[in-house]
Amino acid sequence: MKIIAVGRNYIDHAKELNNPIPDSPVIFMKPDTALLKDNKDFYYPEFSQDVHYEVELVFRICNEGKHVSPKFAHKYIDAIGLGIDFTARDIQSTHKEKGLPWELAKSFDHSAVISPLFPKEEFPDLKNIAFSLKKNDEIVQSGNTKDMIFDIDSLIVFISTYITLRKGDLIYTGTPAGVGPIAVGDKFEGFIQDSSVFRCQIK
Repeated sequence: MKIIAVGRNYIDHAKELNNPIPDSPVIFMKPDTALLKDNKDFYYPEFSQDVHYEVELVFRICNEGKHVSPKFAHKYIDAIGLGIDFTARDIQSTHKEKGLPWELAKSFDHSAVISPLFPKEEFPDLKNIAFSLKKNDEIVQSGNTKDMIFDIDSLIVFISTYITLRKGDLIYTGTPAGVGPIAVGDKFEGFIQDSSVFRCQIK
């Protein structure tokens, strides 16, 4: 199982980090050791002084696919969840300045919170799914799939041009505006529509 993540997939988020709006999806990877499940605590890593939260809708791949056609892309997902892409922003900024990859900033252990996954049939319109993140009981991020620059079908087509998709792979589809730093003691709660789907405390 691999985690394929998408950067800069919401215009307002790209703008808040002073990044250009991409012409094609920005893709990076996380290993399976990045997953943080079952509402477990996140322990602040000693190698960073500036870890940020980024809430993202997550889609699970259900079939192996290479060079997936747009008309069949919808058949490659079977479940949807919510996650956090924890990002060591200080490391990312340094690496971006030097033109280096982001992996150390994005792929460290437990950097990918994941909720339970729900059958896609529970969502009547995949292009209109609202989600949000609370930090210490206050909403800090809210988004909707209708605001994605590249929707899930487009992402499947694009990614499968380069990388074979396999059953169980997860696609983290990008974060809306409102990202920010975490601190020890913070409590996060993620929502799809109005339903709470995960909790995570920073230790």
